Amino acid sequence: MAITLADLLSDPALGLVGEGRSEPPAQPIQWVAVTELEDPRPFLNGAEVVLTTGVRLKTGAAQRAFVRRAHDAGALAIGFGVGLTHRRIPAALLAEADAVGLPAFRVPYEVPFIAIGKTVADALSADHYAGLEDLLEGHAVLASALLGAGGLSALLGELARMLGSDVALFQYGACIARASRPGPPAPAPRTAPTASSLPASTLPASAPTGDAPAGGALPTSALPASAPTGDAPTVDTPTGDAGPVSWHRLPVATGLKDRCTLAIAEPYGRSAVVDYAQSLISVELTNRARNRTGARTAAGQLLEDVVRGTLSGAEAAVRLASSGIDTTLRHSVLIVDVASGQRRALRTLPLPDGWDDGATGLVDDRLVLVLPAGATPDPAGLSRYLHGAGLTARIGVGGTYAQPNGLRWSYFEAREALQRGQPLNVADRLSLTSLLMASADVPLADLAAETLRPLEAFDDSHGAGLLTTLQRYLDLDGSVAAVAAALDLHRNTIRYRLQQVVTLTGYDPAVTADRVHLYLALRVRALG
Repeated sequence: MAITLADLLSDPALGLVGEGRSEPPAQPIQWVAVTELEDPRPFLNGAEVVLTTGVRLKTGAAQRAFVRRAHDAGALAIGFGVGLTHRRIPAALLAEADAVGLPAFRVPYEVPFIAIGKTVADALSADHYAGLEDLLEGHAVLASALLGAGGLSALLGELARMLGSDVALFQYGACIARASRPGPPAPAPRTAPTASSLPASTLPASAPTGDAPAGGALPTSALPASAPTGDAPTVDTPTGDAGPVSWHRLPVATGLKDRCTLAIAEPYGRSAVVDYAQSLISVELTNRARNRTGARTAAGQLLEDVVRGTLSGAEAAVRLASSGIDTTLRHSVLIVDVASGQRRALRTLPLPDGWDDGATGLVDDRLVLVLPAGATPDPAGLSRYLHGAGLTARIGVGGTYAQPNGLRWSYFEAREALQRGQPLNVADRLSLTSLLMASADVPLADLAAETLRPLEAFDDSHGAGLLTTLQRYLDLDGSVAAVAAALDLHRNTIRYRLQQVVTLTGYDPAVTADRVHLYLALRVRALG
């Protein structure tokens, strides 16, 4: 431990004698400065012991000025070497030291200043060495916790124990791990102590202490509402009856724009072990993201085979079971779609608490979740999480069914529900179009493309709006007047465009059979 002035004065090998009425401060000594200058301020940083023989301090005014200047520079004490220029500490110097509250002590003639400096330097070196030992031990404890069964939660538990503070880890705005600081020590046992009642210093480094185990949960209200970004200032977060808690927030680099943040409850003092914890968390989350990408790609290939009908029956059930989907139980399919420029995020996006019970895969660049019925959390919470992560997201929710074919129906229900365009879209009955698309041997996409390609080409060349007009005509039950009002056009313009549709496609939307064909083509086109 660093040496204080009281320690220095009590060292019998030095024989220093404290004089004056000022009490030695508890602040550790940072250095020893030897000077014979009348103004030592340019060479002091604060928290030093200033040693002098007073060669130039021949008058009371000079002696008082020296004390004031040393005090202004933040010195902890003045050591005055006697027997060279002065037989004792000058009275003016002592009086001024007492006036400003700066301790002064006498250094005997036979004690060299270098001996005092060496004592302080040795103490600082020992303190620094002990700090390095503690840091290395902390590194080993954190690494062991992360590599063990507890993972990130165990790491945060150990970090909370070391810091004596609540800690939490946030990614994409959601808490993914957290731990409470150790509780107050238990009362001393009346019988012989057991392993569980020994002080923390006698337990293995990895053993959690206090009432809260490693990875213990904090009250939700005690955590930041969302993941902060950057090394931002601390904020106050309500904690119920305990009042607000101030959090210090530290960014964790993962190579992704995921706003990953380590939050530590105040009071927080910078600690090197936190820097190492940030590095471990960064590596762990990067590895998780990489593993998540591989797992979702593999699961997506399996789900794609099932929903397209190329894998079915007993073989599909066995393959799905290997991915954690028991098709004898009822499941619901959720599809998450985001803006085209954000779809890469779906490969690595971690899911919030409560969404880890189902299989997750990528199908057509969309995130598909297969969740067991009854255990599915609120999709509205997932929608809020996605938008909090900065994603322009839509969720389609299918019905609950058993067996591989049931997954297909639920998938197509969810995909059709997405077309409503709301943040959260819950399916109702499955349309004829989606039922037809569930059959991989029906070339609906080809038929739709063949029917609508002439209209798309004409619209691209002339900006005629034929597809839009056709869609409105079908949506408004074939009312030319309603379409004209909706598009703010003359009725004759609508009739002319519908005639162009007939000319280009060969299908007349006024004829029932042709209208069904055009409607299916447009629905297939919308469903992708």
